[in-house]
Order: sequence, then structure tokens, then C-alpha cells
Amino acid sequence: MRDEYDFASMTGGVRGKYAGAFENTAVTVLLDSDVAKVFPNSQAVNEALRTLARVLHDAEKNAQQGAQLGRSQARAG
Repeated sequence: MRDEYDFASMTGGVRGKYAGAFENTAVTVLLDSDVAKVFPNSQAVNEALRTLARVLHDAEKNAQQGAQLGRSQARAG
């Protein structure tokens, strides 16, 4: 810190006052340079991850439904 910052003379400050607001909501990650070229900003990264999460969720749901269908067909056959 610069010498002109005299925190000893400051009063009323609360250390970590806003730290809790980011505790469960924000995560900082370091993208490799090749990935960063594809995703120019955090919005693009978040959008891609949300899309991937939906695809994975749908695939898992379809796999479960397929397994249930297979069991019911085996019982009927």
C-alpha cells in the first residue's frame, strides 16, 4: 500500500463487511488461453456452462426414463 494511506487514523471501518455476499455466489476461475479465446467474457462462459448443465441434466433424465422403460418392457414380455 502507498505510504499516504494511514489506516490507523480511519475509524468505523469493518473488516470483511461485504465478504459474505460473495461467499456462495461468485467463483473466480482461471481460463487457459485457448479457452479464453473462445469465451470473451464471463457472460459467455456462464451461458455455455448453463447450456452444458441443461444437456447433461436432460441426458441423465432420458437415461433414467429409458432404463425404466426397459424394465417395464422386460416384465411385459
